[in-house]
Amino acid sequence: MGRVSGKVCLVTGGAMGLGEACARRLADEGAQVMLTDVAEAAGRAVAASIGDSAAFMPHDVQEEEAWERVMAATLERFGRLDVLVNNAGISKPGSIEDTSFELWRRIQAINSDGVFLGCRAAVRAMKGHGGSIVNMSSSLGIRSNGAFAAYSASKGAVRLLTKSVALHCGASGYKIRCNSVHPGAIRTPMFESFIALAPDRETGERMFAANHPLGHVGEPGDIASAVLFLASDESAFVTGCELTVDGGLCIG
Repeated sequence: MGRVSGKVCLVTGGAMGLGEACARRLADEGAQVMLTDVAEAAGRAVAASIGDSAAFMPHDVQEEEAWERVMAATLERFGRLDVLVNNAGISKPGSIEDTSFELWRRIQAINSDGVFLGCRAAVRAMKGHGGSIVNMSSSLGIRSNGAFAAYSASKGAVRLLTKSVALHCGASGYKIRCNSVHPGAIRTPMFESFIALAPDRETGERMFAANHPLGHVGEPGDIASAVLFLASDESAFVTGCELTVDGGLCIG
């Protein structure tokens, strides 16, 4: 316990799935947490269940002004920012032939633009004292998939933006680390939406499990543990890395 005691963390997409798991784990380990999401009712419920160490704000990560409001509120409520977890994102299937330009732009706006805006806001808030930025990419940001053209492109952008931020902050002497996490299939509401596309649940589960050398899909806690490590001082000499938490999916 206490691996991030005294730290202030901002977690986007914190109302459910990976974001909720990360927010709860960080709070359990001593952090004060600002959760943000477009799902207001769910986000408020998560913050309330965590207790006084958590707060919630509605937040559309693709809007520049929304980032300014959230950062100002976080600094006002908690006094500083030490960790940003850029987790908010969406995933929709579509090959290069059947992805509409509208869907392409929506996925890039949330998954890529949102991470850019978050990184920029966090660097401005942290550069006086240092901190850690954790960007949620995907195994598909390393190993692409023909059925997820827009999503793969957006998560690949997150991967390389992470390295650029890490290099800039290092060269500037800001003591800000920036790393990306690359989940495989994880049992979240997003995962459930893809399972629903299979002929039946058993077939869907078996298909996803077979893609991972460990033979099963992951749990949100697997990702929360990786994020906790990168948020904590245990990773003080780690920056610009891509941490795969994917059951071996990206090995081959």
